[in-house]
Amino acid sequence: MKKPLVAIVGKPNTGKSTFFNKVAGSKISIVEDIPGVTRDRIFANAEWCGYQFQIVDTGGLDFGSNDEINARIIEQANLAIDLADVIILFVDGRAGCTSQDVEIANHLRRTKAPKVLAVNKLDNNEVEKTYDFYELGLGEPIAVSAELSKGIGDVLDAVVKDFKRIEEDVKTEEIKIALIGKPNVGKSSITNKLLGEDRVVVSSVAGTTRDAIDSPFRWNNKDYCLIDTAGLRRKSKVEAGSIERYSVIRSLNAIERCDVAVLVIDASEGITDQDVKIAGLIHEQGKPSVIVVNKWDLVEKSEQKKKEFEKQFDIDLAFMRYYVTLYVSCATGQRIGKIMEMVDKVRANATREIPMALFNNVLTNAISTMSPPTKHGKKFKVIYGKQVAVAPPTFNIYCNDASIIEGNTYNRFIENNLRRAFDFSGTPIRVVFKNKGEL
Repeated sequence: MKKPLVAIVGKPNTGKSTFFNKVAGSKISIVEDIPGVTRDRIFANAEWCGYQFQIVDTGGLDFGSNDEINARIIEQANLAIDLADVIILFVDGRAGCTSQDVEIANHLRRTKAPKVLAVNKLDNNEVEKTYDFYELGLGEPIAVSAELSKGIGDVLDAVVKDFKRIEEDVKTEEIKIALIGKPNVGKSSITNKLLGEDRVVVSSVAGTTRDAIDSPFRWNNKDYCLIDTAGLRRKSKVEAGSIERYSVIRSLNAIERCDVAVLVIDASEGITDQDVKIAGLIHEQGKPSVIVVNKWDLVEKSEQKKKEFEKQFDIDLAFMRYYVTLYVSCATGQRIGKIMEMVDKVRANATREIPMALFNNVLTNAISTMSPPTKHGKKFKVIYGKQVAVAPPTFNIYCNDASIIEGNTYNRFIENNLRRAFDFSGTPIRVVFKNKGEL
């Protein structure tokens, strides 16, 4: 399920980035930055009061300046505003309500997303300095000192109050497939092949697809939605003033809301560091995946060449040994039809449910083959286990003392045994050890 996106906007020097860094880095929220995007900290995952969401920082808006850099900042901010589920407008309480604030507030009225008005730099709780901002017509101003971490909770309370729960349409049960990869690896061409029509613009110029494009279709009497995304480049290749930074956010959103991720790799280049980083993003999101090696017609086709690719995958994707691969050529149509078969397979594996009795039988057999770890003379004992979730398959194992195996490889040992007993190829699985009676 897609997390809501919260955009922080405002004129320059209102404390937007300070607020972002507080939310993204302090103990008020559980946060994990997205690898490959957040060197300049424009994007992070966050949680508040049980709500998980994404937060994005934007450059200061100055509609009175016509220089090229400012035009790009406005363009970027507009993309973030268009994507946002909730918008936080930051204003400077010391400076009072300015014509710039009024202009920005009027600009925000073009979107229906709820707005939260944060009056920053009120270090001494000067609530009276918020009154002027009622004229912006964006609801009740909230007094904040981002620098001193005052009022941040009040802003986040207002933000999550406006979140709308995303309900799945149980009638369609549409399976979402995200095509992810570097620019110009053939994602749009694969999309058009699968759809049987030129639904997406195809170009040899890297970066043609700026948006994440949803294309519903039917295959084998089932409903799917194909998400073609902008190519994910290395962060050093994405200019600070480029719209592409926000295309990256769209691609990350696509990974998050998909049911299956298809990572497309250029066979003529081999697996690159960026391919590995993208695979890491998919793995961290717990998504089942298929690695499609495209342009196979451009390399010397032999079993030896394929073995060389697989050997490199084993090294570079050691963190996701469950990976599955498919070697295709969009140019010739070679094995393109197999992509949907693989998608269905890894989706089935990700939603596989193991009966509790069968799971415990496998668990008992596994632990009987390995001496249990000990800590301070106390021996680790497994009591029972059960599956508690799918997509990804998640298993709770209840024991006498979970602290005994902290930092131990026991969970990897259990995972390996589960994979030998059941087909979880193409999907991550999670093993969580809990103390007896713990929820």
